[in-house]
Amino acid sequence: MSKMNKELENQLSAYISNLNAPMIIKEAMDYSLQAGGKRIRPSLVFATIRSFGQNEMEGMSVACALEMIHTYSLIHDDLPAMDNDDLRRGKPTNHKVFGEAYSILAGDGLLTYSFQVIAQDPKLSNDKKVKLMELLAISAGPEGMVGGQVADMLGENKSLTIDELEYIHKNKTGKLLLYAVKAGAIIADATNEQIDILAEYAENIGLAFQIRDDILDIEGNEETLGKPVGSDVENVKSTYPSLLSLHGAKKRLHYHTEKAKECIKTLNLHSNLLEEMASLIEVRDS
Repeated sequence: MSKMNKELENQLSAYISNLNAPMIIKEAMDYSLQAGGKRIRPSLVFATIRSFGQNEMEGMSVACALEMIHTYSLIHDDLPAMDNDDLRRGKPTNHKVFGEAYSILAGDGLLTYSFQVIAQDPKLSNDKKVKLMELLAISAGPEGMVGGQVADMLGENKSLTIDELEYIHKNKTGKLLLYAVKAGAIIADATNEQIDILAEYAENIGLAFQIRDDILDIEGNEETLGKPVGSDVENVKSTYPSLLSLHGAKKRLHYHTEKAKECIKTLNLHSNLLEEMASLIEVRDS
């Protein structure tokens, strides 16, 4: 997927440079977009399309739009009113470089521009554009990521149940991962039955992703992660290790990873990229 990720980086830069907007907002948007990261969400879009034997480039605008949404959420998460973080991926957070006002506007800009990027893609049919934009709004909005973020804030300094914790992570983290897979399937003309199976796969890797995050906050390497470890304990947050023990969290991580792989095996796909993505999420160190 390295070739596609390089294409993604080039396209993200092109989208921002082509904006007819004040330079300061373009710089603030680009700063966080180019901060690196694993690009897991775009990779899932590409992997899903390739698994159906289609050209991954068909999903480039959607992959870029999704990364814009994800980046906007990180910019806003880091603000003093939210997590008040100074570092993101080893670099000063957006508001530390550009100030709070421009950071808020950079996040707003990325969120709204993401829909423009999809709407103006000449390769996608109008029918697909409507489906993809509606699903993106649901996934990123109050019924998805934003709702999960609110539930996460409401759960601070409280002892949550596993079900309450899963609700937070299925929405805050999982909905954009789910979108990546479902969007790739829509672009590749998958059947409704195939999309349902892929959705189950995505829900499991979404939970696996967050469990791994919780584990890394305990035993991860601060330099590799690019942010301080131990913040969950410091902030008295309910996590999988705090509710299940570290050993129990690792067992749950493996369970969801294997469940995701089982889903993929029921589909007659052209590659095992989605299985590999599940394995990557289970062992990632950043």
